[in-house]
Amino acid sequence: MSTQFDHVSVLKQGNVYFDGKCVSHTVIFADGSKKTLGVILPSSLTFSTSVAEVMEVTSGVCKVRLQGQQQWISYSSGERFEIAANSSFDIETVETLNYVCHYG
Repeated sequence: MSTQFDHVSVLKQGNVYFDGKCVSHTVIFADGSKKTLGVILPSSLTFSTSVAEVMEVTSGVCKVRLQGQQQWISYSSGERFEIAANSSFDIETVETLNYVCHYG
């Protein structure tokens, strides 16, 4: 897992969700692809997706339950999970979670 992205543009306006419990910034790469870098504060949240996503945990610990699943799976720094397009997932954090969201 890379610790930084080089030669990118970052949108100044942050994305704020769930009354500030999740905040991210969009990073645009030279090829036009986008990712978001974000933080989720301790909470239980449900996110919806329109495109497939890969969530890469860069620090912290979370539990995730994908749409249609009963089982919660724990993820920590250096791990990732995939979410299908037009789906959703529940996430629980008990400490601040840093992440990178890869789209498509």
